Amino acid sequence: MSKKLFGTDGVRGLANSWPMTADMALRLGAAAGRYFRQDKQEHRVVIGKDTRLSGYMLEYALTAGFTSTGMNVFLLGPVPTPAIGYLTHSLRADVGVMISASHNPASDNGIKLFGPDGYKLSDEAEAAIEKLLNEGVTPSAPQHIGRARRVDDARGRYVEYAKTTFPNRRRLDGLRIVVDCANGAAYRTAPEVLWELGAEVIPMGVEPDGFNINLNCGSTRPEAAARKVLETRADLGICLDGDADRVVLIDEQGRVADGDQFMALIATRWAQEGRLAGNALVATVMSNLGLERHLNAQGIELKRTPVGDRHVVEAMRAGGHNLGGEQSGHIVMTDYATTGDGLIGALQFLAAMVETGQRASDLAQVFKPVPQQLINVRFAKGKTPLKTDLVQTAMAEAEKELGQDGRLLIRESGTEPLIRVMAEALDPGLLDKVMDKVVGAVRQES
Repeated sequence: MSKKLFGTDGVRGLANSWPMTADMALRLGAAAGRYFRQDKQEHRVVIGKDTRLSGYMLEYALTAGFTSTGMNVFLLGPVPTPAIGYLTHSLRADVGVMISASHNPASDNGIKLFGPDGYKLSDEAEAAIEKLLNEGVTPSAPQHIGRARRVDDARGRYVEYAKTTFPNRRRLDGLRIVVDCANGAAYRTAPEVLWELGAEVIPMGVEPDGFNINLNCGSTRPEAAARKVLETRADLGICLDGDADRVVLIDEQGRVADGDQFMALIATRWAQEGRLAGNALVATVMSNLGLERHLNAQGIELKRTPVGDRHVVEAMRAGGHNLGGEQSGHIVMTDYATTGDGLIGALQFLAAMVETGQRASDLAQVFKPVPQQLINVRFAKGKTPLKTDLVQTAMAEAEKELGQDGRLLIRESGTEPLIRVMAEALDPGLLDKVMDKVVGAVRQES
């Protein structure tokens, strides 16, 4: 029995190690090509990537796999993950591929697959592709091998689309914006969109070298951008991650606003405008209790899902909702995009600034969060900390102490060898006590 290939967000791992090898990428491309190939004259796949050095290796290996099964490949080069969702549908492709490990370091890489509708694949589709890969795929006859070509204007197509999501006849004139592109896929896209809409743009993280993606920059490390906002007296800071599917905002006072604050703002505005489908927001179990209380006070329902933007999108589609996301900054607005889109999310926040005339600080701190802590504990290969008696006992005791005044969430990351421990409590002292107990137990077993 082979190891499971797909995780919570496609295939991901250390570059040039299983499963992120050229051989595996070739086999995955062949299996996905065979799965998506339908009885029609032409079969298409679009492939984009972020700025990691290993992206070249995986791009060419995937191309070989797809063309071997008769798929014609459109190579888009460095583009944001949401651009793949958009262009897969726009180019009438059968499948879209994004080569990226998102917010992970440059040593990692990943492969995300999108269906012809621009949405990430379901668990069932991934399982079927993995089954084909394990069984082996018969290549196409020589006369049916696919072709590959570069699409030189892919970035420009996405730039033009992103601008259409900003309110008609509105501009960003007079606004000074710091944008940190994490030396990633949006290093040209995001500054271009903001400048073309009229903003004064102060770019950061726009000099990718194959190794510096997410390195001390971007949505997971917004400190440098916060300093730049204060230094330049900017009106707003925008921090994207390596593939630009998440965003963290910084107000003019240098304060960071996470995805929960953003979702609270947009959900409230859309509900007031009658735009919030189902009068509900879809978020994960990680979202702060303060968000839920704020929404309930507005008569808005919060629907929680397991962690992962794919779970959010699945719940949104099942319930007919148009707004969802994660505390980490994945914001999904299906009126505009089929997956999280950091740039389009930032544009909606800027639209609120322009339309209300309010400062970022007036809009970015919507509710008072319940004290929350998140600590990641790395564990050694072969270890299973969550199954040990010590950790199970610590968790049970912590949940009993928290009672109705807080909550504990502990889980294994789907993309890294990490145990993520999150707790909330109205009493900060109790929160510290609970986290010390549980994290200490996890570290001891890791």
